[in-house]
Amino acid sequence: MEKPVTYDVEIVLREQDAATTVRLEVAAEPRHWSEAHAAGVLRDMLLAIDRTRNPTATDRYVALRGFSWIVEPVDGGVVIAIEIPSGAAVAGPFDIDQRVLHAMITRVLAAAARPTVVH
Repeated sequence: MEKPVTYDVEIVLREQDAATTVRLEVAAEPRHWSEAHAAGVLRDMLLAIDRTRNPTATDRYVALRGFSWIVEPVDGGVVIAIEIPSGAAVAGPFDIDQRVLHAMITRVLAAAARPTVVH
């Protein structure tokens, strides 16, 4: 069983000058991630933005669509940056190849965009 990995998320809300840092955890080393791990990190980043903006809210829903994202190299790995209308967040660094993570997130978001059909 893998040891969980902690990572920082820097959050900047619209109309605020200061960043907030939160520490989150993912269940596996980034180089061993599945698409489920990548999706979880994206959801956690979006939730962190919402918790920073609305700390007393209790009912939260996360959809993996409607945001801009990029995977960028930094010293020590790569970071994931996302932007939504209420703010932006940067998570990492993660020890994973930039192209591998970019492709993984692309697949996760494509799957989330597919409509659900019930017969």
